[in-house]
Amino acid sequence: MAFEQPLPKALSPSRLADFQACPRRYQHASVERIPQPASYATAKGRFVHYIFEQLLKLEGAERTIDAARGFVEPALQNILTAKVREEIALDDAGEARLLAETQIIMERYFTMEDPREVKSEGIEMCVGVTIGETPLFGILDRLDRDDEGNLVIVDYKTGSLPNRNYDSQTFANAELYAVLCEEKLGERPAKIRLLYVSQGETLERAVSEVIIKARAAAATAAWEKIKRYYADGDFPATPSRNACRFCSFQDLCRAQGVPVPPR
Repeated sequence: MAFEQPLPKALSPSRLADFQACPRRYQHASVERIPQPASYATAKGRFVHYIFEQLLKLEGAERTIDAARGFVEPALQNILTAKVREEIALDDAGEARLLAETQIIMERYFTMEDPREVKSEGIEMCVGVTIGETPLFGILDRLDRDDEGNLVIVDYKTGSLPNRNYDSQTFANAELYAVLCEEKLGERPAKIRLLYVSQGETLERAVSEVIIKARAAAATAAWEKIKRYYADGDFPATPSRNACRFCSFQDLCRAQGVPVPPR
């Protein structure tokens, strides 16, 4: 079939992950642009990210836990819209749970780093580049400068700690951000820091030339396939228990005859 919608203008780390998990998921999300309802987890993630984004926009000395708490009410207004509340069926008990969990996250975050001492080059920083013929775009939570003067990509995570046996997957998105930074700024970030704020744990990984080249090559190869599948009018489905587990298009795929594993 021919798609009525145009091909996306760029490939982001999250959309690359969609494509690598299952090209059909990319088709539904990025080409057909089928809305994906919010979940409690994604809503909490956006809620917490909003608070930290506003906090880090303050001058260093103003970044206190009381200041962070002051952004909870704006987050309720800006993130938990009526549509989001409906999609996740957020009642008073659900909101109370979210606020309690957010309070714990804020307290744990302040044990992980002192935001008053953070030297940031950008907050929610939009970076777009083209490598060869592959357009890439991403939004970094933070791009910091450490005490040695090196760039550090910092990403907040509100989920559980990952299995350390799968670090290559855990750091994959952020490593593509490193590709974007090096191409855009002419400087390679020295490391990636993932702040698992729900757990109070930090994971770090150095950025190497080998990693940069591998991530750029993977993105380029994926973009070539995306263009080919788009021209063919079909992105193949590659169902698996891992790929389908958290996909919101399961029912649609089943209706199309895709053998989606049982929930």
